[in-house]
Amino acid sequence: MFGLGGAFFSMNTVGVSSDCKDKQYFIGFWLCGIFSFCSLFLLHQPTLSMCSVSDWALMDSVSACLVILTMWIVSLCFLASHGDSVSWSTGTFSFVSLMLFMVGVLVVAFSSSFFSLFYICFELVLLPMLYLILGWGYQPERLQATMYMMLYTVGASLPLLSGLIYIYSSSGSLYFLLFPVIINSEVLGGWEMIFLLAFLVKLPMFGFHLWLPKAHVEAPVAGSMILAGVLLKLGGYGIIRVSPYLGITFSGLLYEIIMSVSLVGGVLTSFICLRQYDIKALVAYSSVGHMSLVLGGLLSNSSWGWQGALMMMIAHGLCSSGLFAFCGYSYKWAGSRSLILCKGMMSVAPIMSLWWFLLSVVNMAAPPSLNLVSEVMLISSIVFFSYWSIIPLFIMGFMAAVYSLYLFTSSQHGSCPLHLKSQDIDVLIPCLVGFLHWAPVNLLVLMIDDLWGGV
Repeated sequence: MFGLGGAFFSMNTVGVSSDCKDKQYFIGFWLCGIFSFCSLFLLHQPTLSMCSVSDWALMDSVSACLVILTMWIVSLCFLASHGDSVSWSTGTFSFVSLMLFMVGVLVVAFSSSFFSLFYICFELVLLPMLYLILGWGYQPERLQATMYMMLYTVGASLPLLSGLIYIYSSSGSLYFLLFPVIINSEVLGGWEMIFLLAFLVKLPMFGFHLWLPKAHVEAPVAGSMILAGVLLKLGGYGIIRVSPYLGITFSGLLYEIIMSVSLVGGVLTSFICLRQYDIKALVAYSSVGHMSLVLGGLLSNSSWGWQGALMMMIAHGLCSSGLFAFCGYSYKWAGSRSLILCKGMMSVAPIMSLWWFLLSVVNMAAPPSLNLVSEVMLISSIVFFSYWSIIPLFIMGFMAAVYSLYLFTSSQHGSCPLHLKSQDIDVLIPCLVGFLHWAPVNLLVLMIDDLWGGV
C-alpha cells in the first residue's frame, strides 16, 4: 500500500500538476493526497486491534480503515473532477472548501468517542452533500433529489436524537466506552429499533433506498463518488460502533424480518438494474444490493459476518466510486447518461474500455478482489444464520455478474455515435483514476489481517 501511495504522488505530479492552472484546486487536491498517504500508517500500528483513546477520539481498525477510505476517495474526487468545466463554473474555491469541510466532518465522525459528537457529524455531513448537488448538479430535477435525500435521512435521524437524549437522561453520559457499564437492557428497553433506523436509511436498506438513485443521478461526479464511496458507510459504521456498546444482540423476530426484507430487496434491486437505461441509476441500484449483504452480515451477529461487512464496505467504496467516475467520463464525452447513446466507447478509447471491464469485474466479485473475500465471508455467515437464505444469495450473486456484464457490453460495444468519433479524448487522467480505484481493491487482499484486527 505504501508503494501504491508513492505511485499516487508521482503519477499525480505528471497528470495534474503539469496542467493545473488553478491554485485553489491544486492546494485542495494535494492536501487530501498528503493526508491520504499519511493515513496509511494507521494500518501498521502495533495496537491497531485495540482502542486508542483520547478525550474525544476513539480509533480501532474499523475507524482506521474508514478514515483511510475517506482520504483516498476524496483525493480521487479531486482527480476525477479535474478539467470538468461544469464543476468549476460555480466556483473553484467553494468546491474545494466544501470537499475539505466534508473530509473533516467524516474523519471526526469515524473517530469520535462520544455518541453526541458522532450524531452531530452524522447529520452535519448531509449539508455539504446537499449543497454539492444543488450547486454543481446538472439538471433542474436536483431540487427534487435533495428533498428526497433530506426527508429520508433527517426524518429517520430524529428518532435517533430522541434516543440519544433518553440515554443521557437515564445514564448521565454519552461516552461510548462507558455504555457497557452504565446501560443495561432495562435502560435500553424498546429503543433498539430507534437507534438502528437512522443507520438503516443511510446504509440504505431496501425500502428506505428511494433517495439514493435520485441523489446519484443528479449529483456531480465528485458528489456521486463520495456518496457511494464514503457516506453510505456511515450507516454500516454506526451499526458496528453503537450495537456492541448498547448491548444490541440482533436476536428476535424483528431482526429476522429485517434480514428477510434486506435479502429479498437485494434480489429485487438486482433485477431492477437490468431494466435501467440510465448508467448512473444502474450503478446506484447495484449499491443497494451490495449494502443488503453488509446488513445481512451484521445481523447474523457472527465474527465472520462483521469482518465481511467491513471488507465489503471498503471494497464497495472503491469499486462503486470508480464506476461513478467512469460514468461521469461517459456523460462528459457522450453528453448523455443513456445506455442507448453511450455506446461504442471501445472504438473511440480502447484503454478506457479496459478500466471499465476491470471495475465491472470487481463489481461482480471476481478473484482476486476484496469483493470476493468479503462475499464469501458474508454468504457463509448469513447461511449459518438461516439455510433458506441460500436461495436469495445465489440469485444475487448470479445477477451481480449479469448486470455488471450488461453495463460493460452496453456502454462499450456497439456502433459509436458520430459526435464521439470527432472528439479528441484525453485518457491520461481517467486511466489514473481507474488504476487508483482498481489497484487497492485487489492489493488489500494481501492485508486482510490488518483490516479485521479490531472487528
